[in-house]
Amino acid sequence: MSFIERLERKGPRKLLALDGGGIHGLISLEILARIEGLLRAELGRDRHFVLADYFDYIAGTSTGAIIAAGLAIGLKVDEIRAFYTDHAQKMFRKAALSKRLLYKYGSVELTGVLQRVFGAETELGSPNLRTLLMIVLRNATTDSPWPVSNNPSAKYNQRDLPGCNLRLPLWKLVRASTAAPTLFPPEVVALEDREFVFVDGAISPYNNPAFQLFLMATLKAYRLKWPTGEDKMLLVSVGSGADSYADMTLRPSQMHLLYHAPRLPLVLMAAANAEQDLLCRAFGRCVFGDPIDSEVGDLQGEDGDGAVEPKLFTYVRYNVELSPKGLESIGVRDVRIKDVGPLDAFRHMDALRRIGRAAAGNVRKEHFAKFMT
Repeated sequence: MSFIERLERKGPRKLLALDGGGIHGLISLEILARIEGLLRAELGRDRHFVLADYFDYIAGTSTGAIIAAGLAIGLKVDEIRAFYTDHAQKMFRKAALSKRLLYKYGSVELTGVLQRVFGAETELGSPNLRTLLMIVLRNATTDSPWPVSNNPSAKYNQRDLPGCNLRLPLWKLVRASTAAPTLFPPEVVALEDREFVFVDGAISPYNNPAFQLFLMATLKAYRLKWPTGEDKMLLVSVGSGADSYADMTLRPSQMHLLYHAPRLPLVLMAAANAEQDLLCRAFGRCVFGDPIDSEVGDLQGEDGDGAVEPKLFTYVRYNVELSPKGLESIGVRDVRIKDVGPLDAFRHMDALRRIGRAAAGNVRKEHFAKFMT
């Protein structure tokens, strides 16, 4: 079934949103593997079942964009995992010495792999995509977030427009979404007769694209207008590990330029992630998710939070805090945070996968009970 046919299908809509996070995407993949296996068993499907057979709209930012695009073209989770484990060392190959003040890694290997996986000629509007797909980029030229989708009805996806987004190469959009400043060089994308510089969509409010995905599926301006309701829409949000930077010994004198430079982007990303999660729990019925903080809690259950009633969708959030306490809560006790914390911790992929498998233990069939069709 192509995404065009999906648009005409009746029944409840199922949405999947995937956070950014570099090599931490391996955590997301282990959670997705559990979801794929559970749905395959509960729906009575054979080994050819993939998540594109279940979800109608998949969104991703940065590493989440790689995974989302892979799922949208019908890859199994195992195949996408192999993309990471087989190519990580090449993708994180150091840039030339003359470039390392600009970025740490080159993009030649990553570009080549993305072209092989998605096809150098495959466009965003290709019928090879089996679901609706939304990828978050940041247009550095216009200083604006740029969530782009293959929704054929969207304003800038009309085929008679000279700069129709559907004609953009899929691999280039994914590459642009992964262009994390200081790690990878930006990506230039041509629109009509102009070139724009794009960087990682994580440097926007949508490193966690969950609530933006809901808006793009329902707001009149985005021209889908899917029906809302607890029984009419499921939104599953998968994180890649929530970073924790608590330092109870910190002194004001330590907070200089070198202290702030590496931390500010990650701090802002974490805040944006939490805000997207909170919005989803306020507008949706949360059936699973770790506490957001000690004041708000997890907002689960029938009582919810009382902000929006009736709820507009059923919501599930899977993630894990990358802190000693967070890893302890899922039974992982022998992994050092300093090893797995960096977004380019490709030398510790086995540990990241162990964390992901442990976090995947939270996936339950009850979370999908209303949407087993």
